[in-house]
Amino acid sequence: MKKQTILFFGTSKFATAALSEIIKRKMNLIGVVTTPDKPAGRGLKIKESDVKILAKSNNLKIYQPESLNDLDFINTINFINPDLIIVIAFKKLPKSIWEIPKYGTFNLHASILPKYRGAAPINWAIINGEEETGLTTFFINENIDQGDILFQDKILIDKNDNFKTLHDKLMEISKKITLKTIESIF
Repeated sequence: MKKQTILFFGTSKFATAALSEIIKRKMNLIGVVTTPDKPAGRGLKIKESDVKILAKSNNLKIYQPESLNDLDFINTINFINPDLIIVIAFKKLPKSIWEIPKYGTFNLHASILPKYRGAAPINWAIINGEEETGLTTFFINENIDQGDILFQDKILIDKNDNFKTLHDKLMEISKKITLKTIESIF
């Protein structure tokens, strides 16, 4: 029987914890999609995404499309035909991509959906004085952060938490919920 294939979409440091766990477990990761390198910092030196750096260090195939709607990119994804796409800390995917995998495309979002859909959910949880937050995995559909929920994992927000501490706590638990989601799908 063929080992199920996974294509990972991510950019920031937040996505690297789950990606590292997928790599560590020797899952059949056929590639990583991340944003193109771009100038950053005072010297505007070209900077690679955290996900690209991790992918390079593990000799993974890396895709960096200028546009997710680029026909060549969509054709490439169709050709490699992943069984599952995982999206963490990435922009909205067009339907032409998320509908490709046989087992679907799931996203990991840093809130307990339906609360704090969209951008900056960690910031909003802190700004609004929430006592808990967490992570949600769900199948992507046409609406932002509104697909069928797979799993949720809650954590308490400590009174001393700030963006960085909460980000790091959520990043750490992202490993477990991502693996749990993959195992439930396959």
